[in-house]
Amino acid sequence: MSDDLRGRAISSLKAKNHFWQALITWVVLSLLFVLIWAFSGGMSGGFEGFWPIWPIAGIAIGVVATGIRAFGAGASGPSEGQIQSEMKRLSE
Repeated sequence: MSDDLRGRAISSLKAKNHFWQALITWVVLSLLFVLIWAFSGGMSGGFEGFWPIWPIAGIAIGVVATGIRAFGAGASGPSEGQIQSEMKRLSE
């Protein structure tokens, strides 16, 4: 049972780390899209010309799905302390 719990804890921590990596990637890409839009003359138009909303929203869907899997259910290399903490949380 302890090995099963440990495996679940490791998987959970990996999913949570993956979510944070995805969130950071989304923020960086969103800023990049907005900067490209702004420097290509987009600020002179209205909302209908704000094309970055589409890739930002599309990637956000994936980030949300990753978050649901991670916090409803882990990237590589969780520390032993994190594993023990997660095992304790899951056993309660």
